[in-house]
Amino acid sequence: MLEMTREEFEELVAEALDRIPPELTRLMDNVAVFVEDEPAKDDPELLGLYEGTPLTDRGEWYAGVLPDRITIYRGPTLRMCEDREDVVAETEITVVHEIAHHFGIDDERLHALGYG
Repeated sequence: MLEMTREEFEELVAEALDRIPPELTRLMDNVAVFVEDEPAKDDPELLGLYEGTPLTDRGEWYAGVLPDRITIYRGPTLRMCEDREDVVAETEITVVHEIAHHFGIDDERLHALGYG
């Protein structure tokens, strides 16, 4: 498995977030991004997870709720990548994939766009 500290991986996630166009990040609302080492044991190869209510599903009732949560998992990403460049690319894909869920884009459409 490729070695990379948690701090190095967190920096890659931050850099991927910085590459999201500003016109999109301005539209993001009530969402927080986290890095964890491993996903739940029932899905050990999960690279990222979006938990919350997509912007497209929010209505008048949406107020005073906890932020949506995007989690990027370090362990599975490092296990599937061969070198640092692969980690950079996979991290960016995963970050975009999970942000797309925040915007209401489903997995089928993301796969069609190359972010599966």
